[in-house]
Amino acid sequence: MGPGVASNDFEKYAVAVIIVFGALIIGGLMAATLALGHRNGFLYALGGATAAWISGNALLLDRPRIYALFVGIAAVMLIASTITLVI
Repeated sequence: MGPGVASNDFEKYAVAVIIVFGALIIGGLMAATLALGHRNGFLYALGGATAAWISGNALLLDRPRIYALFVGIAAVMLIASTITLVI
């Protein structure tokens, strides 16, 4: 095992992003919008989940700019979903 073998820990962070965004935050937001009958909020949450999933894969493929872009897209879509749920 050379010095460059264990220096890339992107897989751990990608798995954490997929689990945290997908299971906890977005899953709960999707369930809340479905329970209250807000179709647009559900679609925003679904788009946010998809963007977060893509960002995790971008991090696995060592693409930090694409990762940051899709995390930003996911955050905007989840904020929009929350706003449609509250209003």
